[in-house]
Amino acid sequence: MQPVNLFDLAAQQARWLAVRQSVIAGNVANVNTPGYHAVDVKPFSAVLDDTQVTMKATQPGHFGATDATAEKVALRQDDSELVPSGNSVQLEDELMKAADVRRAFDLNTAIVRAFHQMFTMTTKSS
Repeated sequence: MQPVNLFDLAAQQARWLAVRQSVIAGNVANVNTPGYHAVDVKPFSAVLDDTQVTMKATQPGHFGATDATAEKVALRQDDSELVPSGNSVQLEDELMKAADVRRAFDLNTAIVRAFHQMFTMTTKSS
């Protein structure tokens, strides 16, 4: 079992949330564009499943680490209904997604802040 670095995980989720917010903003910007199909990103759990565990060389004789840290965020078509213009963007759905992103980002930030405060308290008391 591998140790989980909370700060790396939180940073990866923050990057994913930024990409998702950008995609949502693009959907909202094209709400009146005929023929535009709404897109979304893969769920964060799928991104985590696709992330490979990398090994790090701690001694010069060890094998080198591979660079598998690049974010792989695939776009997927949203399953929204089409209007007569062929546009599939539903503004209400996009606003709900944006609110979900904001709530997830706030939770992510609060967790990182709490762990940072715990770390600083333990180092100050030592």
